[in-house]
Amino acid sequence: MTKKIIFFDIDGTLLDHHKQLPKSTREAIHLLKKEGNEVAIATGRAPFMFETLRKELQIDTFVSYNGQYVVSKNKVIYTNPLDKEALHLLTEEAVSNHHPIAYMDHEDMKANVSHHDYITESINTLKIEHFPTYDPHYFKERETYQSLLFCQEDEEALYKEKFKHFDFVRWHPVSVDVVPAGGTKANGIAKVVENLGFEQEHVFAFGDGLNDIEMLTNIPNSVAMGNSHTLAKKAARYITRPVDRDGIMHGLKMVGLLA
Repeated sequence: MTKKIIFFDIDGTLLDHHKQLPKSTREAIHLLKKEGNEVAIATGRAPFMFETLRKELQIDTFVSYNGQYVVSKNKVIYTNPLDKEALHLLTEEAVSNHHPIAYMDHEDMKANVSHHDYITESINTLKIEHFPTYDPHYFKERETYQSLLFCQEDEEALYKEKFKHFDFVRWHPVSVDVVPAGGTKANGIAKVVENLGFEQEHVFAFGDGLNDIEMLTNIPNSVAMGNSHTLAKKAARYITRPVDRDGIMHGLKMVGLLA
């Protein structure tokens, strides 16, 4: 059998809504690797937010920050940081609107406020150990690969209109990922595929959210979870069961990767 590479989103794809890894998913990943396939992650999360999961599943290739920080076989092969001057202007606008911002590099994340209910509400849903501490100048001192803008959905449009250097991808009712314009998981995946030498027909992707749409659209062998956003389902070639109903195992069998 020809070796394949399979990219998995994390939240709502590998992990269920309680941020747990279903037993059948763990078994499916084991079987994929046992048969010689390459298993990778493609997520909006920061690398430090899924280090434990990578170790558990023995995964050394990943696309993080929605494509802005890419690692292949434990080696950084591509980075795409946010424009610092544009991020400074975005911060000024957000402060004037009383919207907090978090700045994220490959090691940590800091916020420009010491506390805000929106930050607590959204970050807590990730069920991670890391929580942004206060450092409003963090982005000035290092490369920032993604920011989090904390605002309501009806407040998002003004930022999209004004800041063309960035794309804004909502992941929570009060939080939006801020990434470089045109920076997507699909771009990051392309870097890995080129680096490892896979043909396009041997590339697969599983996802469920709005930040998975480009990935699901551009990869022919794409699978949306049964719990996916409607637009993600429309973008994918296949639709499997929900994550908590053995969706990964079912989807891998559906596309012929597992018997």
